[in-house]
Amino acid sequence: MVLDEKRAGLALELNDTVIKNMSMGATFKDYGGKVNSLDFHRNDDLLVTASDDESIRLYDTANATLLKTIHSKKYGVDQICFTHHTSSVVYSSKNGWDESLRYLSLYDNRYLRYFKGHRDRVVSLCMSPKNDCFMSGALDHTVRLWDLRTAVCQGLLRIRGRPAVAYDQQGLVFSVAMEGGAVKLFDVRSYDKGPFETFLVGGDAAEVSGMKFSYDGKLLLLSTSSGLVFVMDAYTGRKLHCFTLEPNPDGGVLEASFSPDAQFVIAGSGDGTLRAWSTLSGAEVACWTNNAGVPACVKWAPRRFMFATASIALALWVPDLSKLQKAEDGLPS
Repeated sequence: MVLDEKRAGLALELNDTVIKNMSMGATFKDYGGKVNSLDFHRNDDLLVTASDDESIRLYDTANATLLKTIHSKKYGVDQICFTHHTSSVVYSSKNGWDESLRYLSLYDNRYLRYFKGHRDRVVSLCMSPKNDCFMSGALDHTVRLWDLRTAVCQGLLRIRGRPAVAYDQQGLVFSVAMEGGAVKLFDVRSYDKGPFETFLVGGDAAEVSGMKFSYDGKLLLLSTSSGLVFVMDAYTGRKLHCFTLEPNPDGGVLEASFSPDAQFVIAGSGDGTLRAWSTLSGAEVACWTNNAGVPACVKWAPRRFMFATASIALALWVPDLSKLQKAEDGLPS
């Protein structure tokens, strides 16, 4: 199945109508456990997932096909992200005794490097968009900065509570969220001098469980353990919108994601629904109920009209071209 709107001869522009007419273009239901993390490659049509069944799976998103499955039975697998190479990833353990990060070649299933230092589970992991640096935040109340070229930790930040980390899309700034709703922004080149800005989310959002910058760097998206999702001005810290989700019944994190143009936010809710909002108006644009379980993992593909959701199954969502054609012709869908 080809998930490509251009090949279908329909020139799309992301708007409310397109969002409302997104549907599952492909699903993969052969997981033996919950999918706990997924990531799109920045420059290629590839998606990688990590699952509680101790598998790492690589997909071709242009053709909706599974390319490879690798098992990490000794260490388990939790947080995962692509490096800049199309066939290598960094991932965290999920076995309760070894909290090392692993740099894995998917091409030949070979570990290229281990990154040791964390004393508790890694709950946040992100790769710099510009170079070989990456960050990890763990329940040992530390954020560590790494470089793929060396196993030696490049920097250490001690924080309060559960950390969430994110790079901006220019690779010049990174943010760290911590206990008490504090979000601290650091200059990548001089992070050792401390944050250049601190925002306080406060209130019920005291535990930020996930964080992302928009592609233009102007907005910051915060997911919280209480089910609140905030869109903030990344320069001033002003709250622009607050969206409410049902908390995940199993206590897990609910991920939210910007569309590439930052016009929309998509997130899964604890009641099993998937929701989309406009970042311009703050209004809910769409709500889908046909999900397998709670769609806790949500990411938008950087290069396509596509986003992925995952729970006990993986779904790739694309515009329903027949419905869009009817909408364009003024016909009921």
